[in-house]
Amino acid sequence: MKYIYYLLLACVVTSCGNSSAENDLATTEKSEETPNHSNKDFKYWTWITASPEKLDKEYSAEFKKYKEHGIDAVLINTEADVQLLSELALLAAEEGLEVHAWIFTVNRPGDKEAEKYPEWYAVSRDGRSTYNEPPYVDYYKWLCPTREESKQHILSLVEGLAKVKGVESVHLDYIRYSDIFLPIGLLPKYGLEQNEELPEFDFCYCEVCTAEFEKEHHKNPNDFNNPAIDMEWKQFRLNKVKAIVDEAYEIAHNNGKYLTAAVFPYPEMADHMVRQRWDKWNVDMVLPMIYQNFYNEEIDWIGFATGQGVVDLKGTDTELHTGIYLPELNVEELKEAINYARENGAKGVAFFDGGAFTPEKLEAIKASKED
Repeated sequence: MKYIYYLLLACVVTSCGNSSAENDLATTEKSEETPNHSNKDFKYWTWITASPEKLDKEYSAEFKKYKEHGIDAVLINTEADVQLLSELALLAAEEGLEVHAWIFTVNRPGDKEAEKYPEWYAVSRDGRSTYNEPPYVDYYKWLCPTREESKQHILSLVEGLAKVKGVESVHLDYIRYSDIFLPIGLLPKYGLEQNEELPEFDFCYCEVCTAEFEKEHHKNPNDFNNPAIDMEWKQFRLNKVKAIVDEAYEIAHNNGKYLTAAVFPYPEMADHMVRQRWDKWNVDMVLPMIYQNFYNEEIDWIGFATGQGVVDLKGTDTELHTGIYLPELNVEELKEAINYARENGAKGVAFFDGGAFTPEKLEAIKASKED
C-alpha cells in the first residue's frame, strides 16, 4: 500500500486515511451493471504497497501467506499504475484473494502530470501552495478539489483503475483536505500546538475556490476574521470532497466495481480534522483508520469509534470495516482490537499494513478468523 508516506506513517499524519504520518504516517470480471453488494462474513483486509522491482514469485508467496492466515482482500497501491495493478490482480486471484485498487486521491505526491500545472495545487489561508510549500511533510502535495482541471485529472485516474479486470473496487485514500488538526498523539513530533485553525494548515484559498464561494454566498473567505466559524465556508469544502466521491462512485459502478474509501475514525471527527464527512457520501464501504495510538487512546477506543461510525451510517447502504494499525499492537492487543471492531458492528477489519505482519500476529489473525 505504501508510498514513502506509508513508510513514515508511525510518526506523521493519518489519512489511510483516510492516512498521514512520518516514520509511521483472477476474481471474475464484473458485469457492467452496478454490483450487488453483500458481505455475509466478517472480512479481513490488508493494505500493501506494490513495487515494480518485486518478482512475481515473491508476490505469489506473499499473497499465499495472507490467504493461509485468513486475509480475504488486499488493497494495493500501485501509484495508479494500471499495468502493474493488472498483473498483481491476476497473481492475487490465483491465491484466492480479492483485489482493491488503492489510490492517493486529492493528495498526489509524485504525480508527474499534475506537476505540469502548479495552479492545480491547494493554497493555504496564508497564501502557500502545496506545489512548493507542502504542510507538515514534503509528500503533502494536495490538489484543489474545486478546480475543474485538477478534479477531472483525479477522476481520470479513478476511471483507469476501475477498468482493470479482476479488481473489486477502487479504494480512495486521502479523499479530503490536508489536516487542519493533526491527531493529538502526533503533535509533539512536530513541536506544534493546534488549539485553533491555523492559517498555514487551512485550505483551500486559491482564486478558484474563493471566487466560486463568493459567487454563491456573496462573501469572500479572505475577508473573514475567523473563517472557522463560517459554516457556509466549511460546508462548501465538505461538498467539494463529496462531489469527487460521488462522481467516482458513478465511474466505479459504471465499470462494474465498488467504491471503497479509507477515512478518518468517525464522521464528526473527520469533519473537524480534515473536512471529510463520509457518512454523507455515495460509497459502498468505508475503512475508517481507527489508529488509537495516534490519538493517545486505549484499545477500547476502537470499539467506540467503530460504533459511532456504524450509528452515523444507519439508514445508508454503506458498510464499515475497521482499520487497525498493526505496528503498535502486541498479539493480545491485536485480538482485542478485532473483537472490539466485531462487537461494535463492523463488517470486517483492515490491517495497516502488510509489511507489519509478524508470524505471531498472522497466527493470531488466523485463530480469530476461525473462532
